[in-house]
Amino acid sequence: MTVRAFMQRLAAKIACLLVFVLAVSACDRDTPLLAVKAVAAGVPSLAPFFDERSGLGKDAQDVASQPVRGSLQQGDTPGLYGGSKQPAVCDVDRLKAFLTDPRNDQKARAWARALGITTAEIPEYLDRLTPVLLRHDTLVKNHDYKKGKAVPYDSLLQAGIAILVDRQGQPAAKCSCGNPLRPFAGDTSRISVEFENGNKEWQGYDRSSVVAVRPASRPLEKIALVDVADPDRGINRPVGTTGAKDDTFDTRTTEAVPRLAGKTFGQARQALADKGLATGYDTRSAPADSARVTATDPPAGTTLRFGQYVTVSVAEGSSPGGGPTSPPPSEPPPSTPSTSGPSTPGTSPPGTSPPGSSGGTSKPPPSSTPSPGTPSGPSTSASPSPPTSPSTSVTSAPPAVTSSPPLTTTSAPPPVTTVAPPPETTGAPPPSSESAPEEPTASVAT
Repeated sequence: MTVRAFMQRLAAKIACLLVFVLAVSACDRDTPLLAVKAVAAGVPSLAPFFDERSGLGKDAQDVASQPVRGSLQQGDTPGLYGGSKQPAVCDVDRLKAFLTDPRNDQKARAWARALGITTAEIPEYLDRLTPVLLRHDTLVKNHDYKKGKAVPYDSLLQAGIAILVDRQGQPAAKCSCGNPLRPFAGDTSRISVEFENGNKEWQGYDRSSVVAVRPASRPLEKIALVDVADPDRGINRPVGTTGAKDDTFDTRTTEAVPRLAGKTFGQARQALADKGLATGYDTRSAPADSARVTATDPPAGTTLRFGQYVTVSVAEGSSPGGGPTSPPPSEPPPSTPSTSGPSTPGTSPPGTSPPGSSGGTSKPPPSSTPSPGTPSGPSTSASPSPPTSPSTSVTSAPPAVTSSPPLTTTSAPPPVTTVAPPPETTGAPPPSSESAPEEPTASVAT
């Protein structure tokens, strides 16, 4: 009877568990997928801001989308974007002339409103944008121009499409048509891509490998690109230039994975970027910047070439803080003073950023104990103090000081009590009163 009762209870628990799993699955299935319109390389937009036949920009063909480890990447991720030996993929001067022409004032107002700037700020804003080629199928908030307004819609841009990015690596405009771009605000794992209007499904498309880009945590001085035709060739492109000031580097040069255990996820990501390495994660959402790193794959000391991924694991229970549902805003209006780097993603883009923000050329030595003056990004200046070892020495010092007075105060009373009652001066009480304080003293010292 005992075995039968046990089996019945076990069967009941299994049944309850199955019901729970099915209920959760049903809820997930009931959550509608977000419709996303595919935009293939070289396919003209049906409602462009700019006439694509005028040669404003040109996409690269047959660019294979690169695999990723984590669908949400920051704009300074090494190797996120590409370039080519023919850098003139976007004519920024022509776009500026078009948008500042009084005859196109209505389009200019719609274009500026979509990007959160004024028409007077358009020239300065364009001067800070940089042309790049996508190396990944990338999710964005796109805009068509219809009936005098910028009409937003979610879209997936194919790898090879030429875009302009701002000083934090955030997509800002599609080169061939000038349509403004904003951050994708949906769940990258809950999308339904629609291939229509000439945008046929391209070879190599994989929904699990798409990325959304959030702004880098600090403004960039240059962007480290990978030549889409020659992956061994890297390109350092100064922000706000179109290719005339490029310099190249060898992406086959290797760097050792730094020791990241104990750092925050934000600190680890910046340390990897400074080494020219990309940060990956194996969770559905990006870990919070404050989450503590427990391990990396591959481990510290492993040598990798430029742009390769290091998967970072964080402590269990760390709440996600960089998910794709609420990306930080893009670079603010050009009128914002450019004097100092921001401390959090999406803040006002100031003037210059510390060297190495592009991740490809500047490689400062990793520091296990960041100092307040170390220019290694916002997370290193805001969060290093909690985990540092000096905190333990500070907390252990007070007990050593306070343990000494109790010994002197407890040793004083015994002579007083021994004088009053003569029988107690025989030696039994003093040892007991002396030994009592010794135990806390040993405990504190330990």
